[in-house]
Amino acid sequence: MTRRRLIVGVSGATGVFYAVRLLETLRALDVESHLVVTRPGEMTLAYETDMTTRDLRDLADVSYAIGDVGAAISSGSFRTMGMVVAPCSMRTVGEIASCATSNLLTRAADVCLKERRRLVLMVRETPLHTGHLRAMLTATEAGAVVFPPVPAFYARPASIADMVDHTVGRVLDLFDLDAGLVDRWTGEKPQPADALTTVVPIERSAP
Repeated sequence: MTRRRLIVGVSGATGVFYAVRLLETLRALDVESHLVVTRPGEMTLAYETDMTTRDLRDLADVSYAIGDVGAAISSGSFRTMGMVVAPCSMRTVGEIASCATSNLLTRAADVCLKERRRLVLMVRETPLHTGHLRAMLTATEAGAVVFPPVPAFYARPASIADMVDHTVGRVLDLFDLDAGLVDRWTGEKPQPADALTTVVPIERSAP
């Protein structure tokens, strides 16, 4: 590779803005992004943002149709740093865990596992039943990293954007990419930022 490449998959779980921020950050880092979006992912994009599918695809260097199973990222000979599925639905986890790759997203994920490349699954579901947990365990045993986008409050985020940035930064850490998005723990108590970091007492009526 003359330029670093990272695959970004978007499935139908909630949290599509993680993918948006990830693509923006990869561009800033001069990492070539390869995007594949499922049809439920396109639906969630419309639910959660004012972006069109074309807007999302324009953030990537290369984008693929979900049914294009002959695309470059479907082959291990196409070298990449790995793949992030952001967000990752439980259906997608199940396909990856079972090796039943019915579309380009899960095929690309399977390629990363067989080539021993980093695969990060930003799983979005709660609560979890036994089948979910077993699927995540199987994916982990195959080499995937299960990374639920759980916000970190120790950095005292001032906005939702801060929480998204911190999570995206921690995901990129797994690929040795430092975008400067992470307010890293130093062992010292951070200073308050604004109202989001202040605990407001809840007034309760007398019984």
